[in-house]
Amino acid sequence: MREKIKNFLKNNWFKILAILFLLVALADNPYSYYQLLRWVLLIIGAYSTYLAYKLGKKAWAWIFGAIAILFNPIFPFTFQREAWQFIDVIVAIIFFVSLFNKYERKN
Repeated sequence: MREKIKNFLKNNWFKILAILFLLVALADNPYSYYQLLRWVLLIIGAYSTYLAYKLGKKAWAWIFGAIAILFNPIFPFTFQREAWQFIDVIVAIIFFVSLFNKYERKN
């Protein structure tokens, strides 16, 4: 049991980090937090895209790729705060659901 939890965290720590960043973004934070959020989600989204594609999960690869593009800080999308809060919740749910997808990273 302990080994399963250890493997789960080893394979999914970056998605858990993304979920935490997205949920904290719902609070009133300084602008620098949201800039950091964009970089973190770009990196995690791109990495998740790579892993999903490598494992043949093309639908997940497209979803994570879209997340990486949406949160990219270089050519940012601009929405009202309420829209971003909605997007943050939806993306957190997507990452949460992906935690329980039946694929694991091969070492």
